[in-house]
Amino acid sequence: MIAAKPLSSIRTDDDNPAVSALAARRLIRAGLHTGHTAGMALGRLQGNLAILPKDLALEFAIFCHRNPKPCPIVAMTLPGDPMLPDMGADVDIRTDAPSYNIYRNGVLAEQTTDIVQHWQDDFVGFVLGCSFSFEDALLKAGIGLRHIDMNLTVPMYASNLATRPVGRFAGGTVVSMRPMTPADALKAVEITSRFRAAHGAPVHLGDPAAIGIADIDKPDWGDPVEIRAGEIPVFWACGVTPQLVLQNAEPPICITHTPGAMLIGDQASDAVSMRWSA
Repeated sequence: MIAAKPLSSIRTDDDNPAVSALAARRLIRAGLHTGHTAGMALGRLQGNLAILPKDLALEFAIFCHRNPKPCPIVAMTLPGDPMLPDMGADVDIRTDAPSYNIYRNGVLAEQTTDIVQHWQDDFVGFVLGCSFSFEDALLKAGIGLRHIDMNLTVPMYASNLATRPVGRFAGGTVVSMRPMTPADALKAVEITSRFRAAHGAPVHLGDPAAIGIADIDKPDWGDPVEIRAGEIPVFWACGVTPQLVLQNAEPPICITHTPGAMLIGDQASDAVSMRWSA
């Protein structure tokens, strides 16, 4: 589980909807929030991160283009430039996620709250859509989200759902899970289908074993949550997928967010479409 300092949820100000996102980023940049971002700045776009050397960037972009369900690109940096104007004013990919994973030759080498000292002139940063972006719409529809209620990191699992390989990039799809009643699951399918930049509709409902998950109580990332009587697990494609893919590619260095600890943008989550379409 990601360590987090106590923090009340920062919710959208209807009169100025970017305020909550900006406030969240200021707390994160100051090191005052280092944990998951579920329930923060509800209704704002949240994104997964993948940062890698320029010589791998085009191949990785093509991989994302061919796998838009787990890897919807919503923003990119210019080579060597850490700023993300497509995410909002003054958004810095080096400081504005609560926690980062640094991989060297495919092995997790370090976890840190900013990557200023690790930034390289040849880095290209990718922001990939996140399912946290549609959670406000689910909550407004009366669909409860247990990981938010319990202040936990959403459970995530490596599945047997294959991605389309591109060059050095290949691997299975990571999925996030939210327990729901069957009636709520059907509503969630309808609601999330319009959030193409946040993985869209679920990829699986029901039996975890059907997608290669042996023990639903033991997520590969995040925290386990209870599945109560009358509920089924509902699985969405997850932006942690590139972390497995990048590990498999074993570049000398690459950097991602720590699963659950996202970069928050200023845009409304339902107003952003993918920069690259399938």
